[in-house]
Amino acid sequence: MAAPSAATRLAAFFALNQNTSLLLAALVAMGFAEELWMRFLPKYLASLGATVWAIGIFDAIKTWIGAIYAYPGGLITDRWGLRKALCLFTLLSVAGYVCLLASPSWRGVLLSAFLFLSWTSFSLPATFSLVGSSLAANQHAMGLGVQATLKRIPIVLGPVAGGVLIDRLGIISGLRLGVVVALVLGIVTMGIQWRIRDRPSFQSAAARLSFWRLARSFSPTLRRLLLSDILVRICERIPYAWVILYAMDKLGLTATQFGVLTAIETTTAMACLIPVAYLSDRYGREPFVIATFVFFTLFPISLLAAHDFQGLCAAFVIRGLKEFGEAARKSLIIRLSPEPRRGQIIGTYYLIRDCLATAAAFVGAALWAISPNANFIGAAAAGAAGTLIYAWTARRTLPAG
Repeated sequence: MAAPSAATRLAAFFALNQNTSLLLAALVAMGFAEELWMRFLPKYLASLGATVWAIGIFDAIKTWIGAIYAYPGGLITDRWGLRKALCLFTLLSVAGYVCLLASPSWRGVLLSAFLFLSWTSFSLPATFSLVGSSLAANQHAMGLGVQATLKRIPIVLGPVAGGVLIDRLGIISGLRLGVVVALVLGIVTMGIQWRIRDRPSFQSAAARLSFWRLARSFSPTLRRLLLSDILVRICERIPYAWVILYAMDKLGLTATQFGVLTAIETTTAMACLIPVAYLSDRYGREPFVIATFVFFTLFPISLLAAHDFQGLCAAFVIRGLKEFGEAARKSLIIRLSPEPRRGQIIGTYYLIRDCLATAAAFVGAALWAISPNANFIGAAAAGAAGTLIYAWTARRTLPAG
């Protein structure tokens, strides 16, 4: 038998097959579609006359949608299959782009968000399920690491390109041109996703459980992860919508400079994702999950010390390092979400997590109204609590690998 070629060995090392490769292409296309303009939306809303509380409501909607769409996203994925589900979710986002372009006010933008945020929120259980069904268990972290790395390419390029558009055309015209590009890329993404080879359906009547029965079925390890994940996501959401306003309004950065900060964050994340995924597949996931929670906590602390562009560069390196163990955390969720209910369990996990984290958007607005420092300190406190709880309970038995 002939020895495998170098390309075959490389594909095996990076956990690439037809389905995972098509998923990566879709993630890159939709990632660029969103990142070209999505991070500038708080500034866009302010330019349309939105108040601080209206911007806080948008951030709450974004978090809440991530919660409530994940559960039906898992149900649809298990019932319809990966290919049809992903195409449906992309179509809903494309419809949202059209509505956003037709919206002359910030209120219209808030309503459009229920559609244009569909792909990211609905498709999360589908992407997890695709990795779980297409790869062996000892390749899950690598598959997720490669996915997370490549989908950050548009995060490096998109905000910089979007920042240039905004600096040249103004926040309103520049952002709307970015949405037009997103509309085209969304249509391209549907064509890519339609080529995915679907798995057999697991959705018998016995496989479908109610939300509460699914939540009660969580293993102790998954519940432990969920509790700390909630607190750490609260840490993330409290300053999330306000970082761009802090950078541009408080410290005087341009949109292009903010795009550069995002590129720094993403490049840092890309540098560590695959090596850490490789190590976590072989030596266990727990230490890398703890490290991720630590970096989430350090980001708002680093913002307290950042008073210029150089200081923010350092802060965004730390923000990039929060992805250090994300592949390990997600592969742990896949392992603890067995078939035939994997999509539903993952959707339930994110519904619980993000519903509880949604309140952090309003807390963030209230703290921002006091001062940026109050916002950042409150975020760090939540992150520290989640990290310490998870580290304290880490001595409990965890499934091997």
